[in-house]
Parts: sequence; structure tokens; C-alpha cells
Amino acid sequence: MSARLLLIDDDARLTAMLSDYLSAAGFEIRIAGSLAAAREALAADVPDLLVLDLMLPDGDGLDFCRELRSDTQMRRMPVLMLSARGEPMDRILGLELGADDYLAKPFEPRELQARIKALLRRLEPQAAGDDVLRFGRLEIDLAARMARLDGKPCDLTSHQFDLLVVLAQSPGRVLSRDQIMDALKGHPLDAFDRSIDVHISRIRSVIEDDPKTPRRVLTVRGVGYVFAKKQDAES
Repeated sequence: MSARLLLIDDDARLTAMLSDYLSAAGFEIRIAGSLAAAREALAADVPDLLVLDLMLPDGDGLDFCRELRSDTQMRRMPVLMLSARGEPMDRILGLELGADDYLAKPFEPRELQARIKALLRRLEPQAAGDDVLRFGRLEIDLAARMARLDGKPCDLTSHQFDLLVVLAQSPGRVLSRDQIMDALKGHPLDAFDRSIDVHISRIRSVIEDDPKTPRRVLTVRGVGYVFAKKQDAES
């Protein structure tokens, strides 16, 4: 079954070109040229992935991304943000508000397709029999793609969940940013734009009792991050 994508961008020439290119690659494409049109499209049918432009005629893509992440039906839908503004702060802000990836314009359609495929692969179900990783009060269910703290689901995007799994599968081992990027196969990240650090910060905000004094995902200055083997008194 073809993956369904919603492209939200007011550049008619760009969306027409992307629609032709991605349709030829086997995707089912819908286009919305405004946030109003996007809300109407989402009300009719929730896609598998959303490509969202940062600047739209009737609103800001960042605000719309925040709106999506507050909706229980759409908070786990992958969002790939596009922007003609390629400044690091714009990228960091987009990731902080819940975007799974960020691509600066102009870009090669082939790169967009590769990033879309990488995000969609993370939605594929895991093979039956995969274990639940347990660390005291925190459990990470690989098959359900869900992290829970004290039995309550943690609000993580698809990409943040995958990043957490990479760390949790090597407890006690310090992973550099390059090693993390290698583990997140098919999803290119720029080690110098601090995108990994932004995602780590978001992960900490939902799995740590005190994100400012983390006990689960620890920073090793100048090296990278380590997932603690022992996190709670009972572990």
C-alpha cells in the first residue's frame, strides 16, 4: 500500500514538481497551499507523513507544528519541515516544536525522497518477539514503539523514540554524535547544527523527573551521551 503524504506549501511550481516526482516514486500525494487547506485535508484523512513549509500565507508552520503535536490523533505523525531560512536557530526551533526532520530550501527532490523514506521506515512494525527494554520505572516497548514512565506513555516523536532506542540498546556505553548518526541509518543529521542535542533535550523533558539534572540520558562533555544502566533505586 502506497504511503500517503500531505505537502503543505504555497509554492505551486514546487509542489507540482514534487508531486510528480514523489508520485512516480510510488507515493500518494495531496497538496495544501495554506494552513486552512491543510486543516481541511487533515480533517478528511490523516496522512502517513506531512511535509510542512515554514512560511505560509495564513500562518506560521512552527505554530502549526506545535498545534499538531498537541493533537492526540496526529502527535506521532512524522513531520518534515521545509524552509527557505536555513539558519541553525530556525532548524533548532523547528525540532524543539516537534518536527522530525528539517530540510532547507533549495534542496534536491532526491534528498527529500530519501528523508521521507527514512522517516516512514521508523513507522514499520518490529518483528514479533522483540523485547521490552526496562530500566526501573522506564520501559521502552520496541514492538509498540512506545516509551512509558510509571506505566504512562511518553510523548515522543517517531525520530525521538528511535534516538532513545539507540541509546537504550547500549546502556553504560558512551556514544558520540557520529555514532548516534550512524545508528540512525538513512536519516542524515548534521552533527554541527546541534539537532541531536535538541532531540536529547526533548527526550529528557518527558523521561526525566528533573530534566535539568538527568539520571537517564547523561551528557559526557566533549564526547557525547550515555544511557545510564541504573536510573532508579529499584533498578
